[in-house]
Amino acid sequence: MVMTARPRRSVLFMPGSNARALEKARALPVDALIFDLEDAVAPDGKETARQQVRETLEAGGYGARELIVRVNGLTTPWGEDDIAAMARAGADALLIPKVENKQIINSVEGRLSAAGAPEGMVIWCMIETPRGVMRAEEIASASPRLGALVMGTSDLAKDLHCLHTPRREPFWTSLSWCILAARSNGLAVLDGVHLDLSDDEGFAEACRQGREMGFDGKTLIHPKTLAAANEAFAPDAAEVAWGRRVIAAHDAAERDGKGVVLLDGQLIENLHVEDARRVLALSDAIMAMEAVG
Repeated sequence: MVMTARPRRSVLFMPGSNARALEKARALPVDALIFDLEDAVAPDGKETARQQVRETLEAGGYGARELIVRVNGLTTPWGEDDIAAMARAGADALLIPKVENKQIINSVEGRLSAAGAPEGMVIWCMIETPRGVMRAEEIASASPRLGALVMGTSDLAKDLHCLHTPRREPFWTSLSWCILAARSNGLAVLDGVHLDLSDDEGFAEACRQGREMGFDGKTLIHPKTLAAANEAFAPDAAEVAWGRRVIAAHDAAERDGKGVVLLDGQLIENLHVEDARRVLALSDAIMAMEAVG
């Protein structure tokens, strides 16, 4: 299982064909970058974008930011070459679009191994079709190389014939099902993009909702949304302080031979300690990442 405290509060899609944007991304306050070779690149620019992203990755300079490449699907003319080119270019993960079954993952995994990809390179899966949602558990358990499920709510809305409402009610079942699949297999899980860049209030609400549901962070389409996402998906000072008190109280109870303890009237057990440690580990990881820049 891939389970780390690596921050993924903000995960920004970057057009692989835009050299200027790729350069500017080196200084953005973002946890992860997705260099997009799929939707963001026109067919006649696919090969140029692939070469540009490969050279960008090999050049480095992105600090502690997690680097992901969204490749084209294996059924397209570019997918296999994308995987072969990115396998050893320095990316942390490949994001596979429209994953609908474990066979797609097994195929990608085989191609990565054949291309000499390092063991640490993981596979992220876009879940963006009804079939993908229905088979989320099958997908999430398909390979030890899996690292994350990423919700593609724009494509999903198209297939569901549903509307983008303020509270996103039409997506609740799909989002929750994928969170369950990810967590039961120790994977990260990321919320879909918010398309209306003029709707700051709506974006903030979507972030709050995503955090409440259990997402690790949100995929983004513009740098202007980074600060709001980083704030929404980070433990705040009160959570960190509470986590420290929970751990201290439980440790004291164990020294006294007690399995449970009351803290401010709340019953504290091992499960609360585990969650407190997760929160503190995430907070520490965020501070370490921001220190590196």
